[in-house]
Order: sequence, then C-alpha cells, then structure tokens
Amino acid sequence: MSAGRAAGARTPAVLDGPRVVLAGNVIADLVIEIPALPERGGDVIGTRTELTAGGGFNTLVAARRLGTGSVFAGLHGTGPYGDLVREALVSEDIGVVLPVRADGDTGFTVALVEAGGERTFVTSFGVDAEMTEADVAAVAEQLRPGDLVQLSGYGLVMPVNGPLLARFTALMPPEIVVCLDPAPLVADIPEAVLAPVLARTDWLSANAREARLMSGLADPGAAASALRERLAPGGGVLVRVDKDGCWLAAPGAGPEAELEPVRVPVPVRVPGFPVRAVDSNGAGDAHVGAFLALLAQGFDPLTAARGANAAAAYAVTRRGPATAPDRAELRAFLGEDPLAVRLFGTSSAQR
Repeated sequence: MSAGRAAGARTPAVLDGPRVVLAGNVIADLVIEIPALPERGGDVIGTRTELTAGGGFNTLVAARRLGTGSVFAGLHGTGPYGDLVREALVSEDIGVVLPVRADGDTGFTVALVEAGGERTFVTSFGVDAEMTEADVAAVAEQLRPGDLVQLSGYGLVMPVNGPLLARFTALMPPEIVVCLDPAPLVADIPEAVLAPVLARTDWLSANAREARLMSGLADPGAAASALRERLAPGGGVLVRVDKDGCWLAAPGAGPEAELEPVRVPVPVRVPGFPVRAVDSNGAGDAHVGAFLALLAQGFDPLTAARGANAAAAYAVTRRGPATAPDRAELRAFLGEDPLAVRLFGTSSAQR
C-alpha cells in the first residue's frame, strides 16, 4: 500500500462532527536516499527509493487516524501518480470532492535525502496546479458548517491556484474555520494573495523558519504574537519548534467584543515530548492534522496543541512519511500522562 500502512490496518470510525477539508495538493513523493548530492553535471547511486503519496496527504491522514472525518478537495489527474494518490486516500478512508481530471497526471516531488538527513526537493506540478472557477465553486458547495478548511502555501504560491484560493478564502462564510500552513515557500507567495487569506484565517500553524519569514522576528513566541495580529478577529497561531513543542498564541476576543481594553492572551510555550527521532519527514504535517482533528472534536486549543505535540513526537519515532498515530497508538504513547485521560477518558495504564 502506498499510504505507509499494511492492508487491513484499522482506521478509527469516529466520524461525528466537523471535517478537515484540504483545499490544497496531494501529490506523489519520490524519495531517494543518497550518500551526498553529486557535483553539477555528475551522478550518484541511490541507496533506497520509495514512492508514496505526499503533500497534504500526511495532514489528512493525521486527522483521520484520530477519528475526524477528512476530505481531499484538490485536483488529481489521470496516470500513475493520480492512481497512487487515489489508492492512498481510499486506504485511509479519506473522501474526495473533485472528479478525476483527464487532461494530465498528478504532480510529484523528488526528495533527495543525504546521509546526514539533509533534504533537497524538486517539485513538478501537474493538473493539481490548474484549478478553475468551477473547481472552487464545487468545493464551496460541499462545505458544511463547522468544517475546518486547510490551506497550504504550496497552493497559494501557484500562479493559477493562488488567486483563485485567495478569493475562495475571502468569501468563506463565518461558520467555516479557515486554517493555513504557510509552507517553506511562504516568502514567494504574492502579497496580493497572502494578505486576504491571512485576514480570513482562524488558525495559522507555521514552523519557526516560516514564522520568522512572515514576521521578521526570530523569537518564536514574539513571532506568534505578531502574526496573530494579521489574522481574522479571534484568530490563533501555532509556531512549531520541533522537539521543544510549539508556541501557542491563543485566540483573543472575537469580533463581538466591544469592551475596552480587549484582553489578548500572552503566547505560551506548550512543551514537547522527548523521544529518539528516527525520521522527521512529515512531523509538521502530523502536528497540523492532529491539532485540527482535536479542535474538530471540541477540545480547547491548549489541549489540542499538547495532543499535536504528542502526535508529532510519535511520528518521528517511525520511518516513513505518513506515520501519525491512530487513537490507540496515541493513547499508548501518552501512557500515564494526564493528557491521555483528557483526550480518551483513560490512560494506557487504566486499560
């Protein structure tokens, strides 16, 4: 199976409530492990190769495995990469909104992984970079009140998709929760695209580098606070800091608040879970997906952020791109931590 789990693996069935809807890209990842990058014009023999579904797939997987309904609302083409993507989505019980495009294949990324873990990427987009007004309208019609719509900087940076997604986001009704992961190419997103998206974003989740690029501030807590001011009224920010957990700038007062002065919560660092990391690929996606899943299930932002830290920590102890835990695995990972009782009603020791 391309999704990173054996056939017949159990998928949680908790589907009540809002869904995580990815209005972005799921593409193929061709991962090649190499001793080192070759010189220009040279060659190198890969030591291991793996072809899997990637892009926003890992975020959807993380949410679905924790029991939240997940839906792919992006484009997928006709060809080997499109087939791979659809097979992976089906294997994880993830819904699909748009029909297959017959005019080309899904895109792919080549990831060159050096012996020291450094990763170099080359991406070639396919039909996934060619949204239309009709595609956007079809996605909008499928949204339900309370859904969490996930956007990625990879979609916003595209010349065709970016402006379409910006207009789509700006017109989103208030009962939809808009979430943005700015992605590594955030500095290349045109301001005319990024600004209206941020102004409608309810939750921004960025890694420390992305937060610095967007805010100009190196301190992740200060960056979280500054970025919160660029979001929709009542928006919140997560800045992921790897093994150290994340910074949470929780939402302040919503637009209905009229009293002055408005109290805005001070950003807090939410501690991580110490583990021996084996593979950090997809850890950020696992964090985003778990956070959104737990929000959708009604947990408060601080609890969801701690759960996301735990899910990301679990993910880096496994090899592969889609290694987020399901509910049983996360409960076992938490052990006697009080968070296990908060999330699941019991700790692993009480089972």
